[in-house]
Amino acid sequence: MDLQIDFFHRKDNDMHILKSCESSEDDGKKMKRREKNRVAAQRSRKKQTQKADLLHKEFECLEQENSLLKKEVQALREEQRILTEALEAHEPLCPFLHCAMKLVSSPRSEVMASCLPR
Repeated sequence: MDLQIDFFHRKDNDMHILKSCESSEDDGKKMKRREKNRVAAQRSRKKQTQKADLLHKEFECLEQENSLLKKEVQALREEQRILTEALEAHEPLCPFLHCAMKLVSSPRSEVMASCLPR
């Protein structure tokens, strides 16, 4: 009977050693998987940061372009105002504008001839 108990004891001990080896292999696989996951997460965070930086730079460029375009629009509006004022000041003095009223009732050649300075 002692032999039988010793046999089972050894068998249990061998099973424990096998489980220990399997556990060691599983731990190694887990560690490799964790390391791989950690590296992938770092890559993902780096890529996300680079994308955010790129978007921020693009935003700044668009803001700058928008500011320049607003200045250009303002300058063009000012130029339009000045030209409109100049035209309004010139209208009473311009013989061609007075002749434009005659265009409606007279043929074009007659109107142009009468509007030209002599």
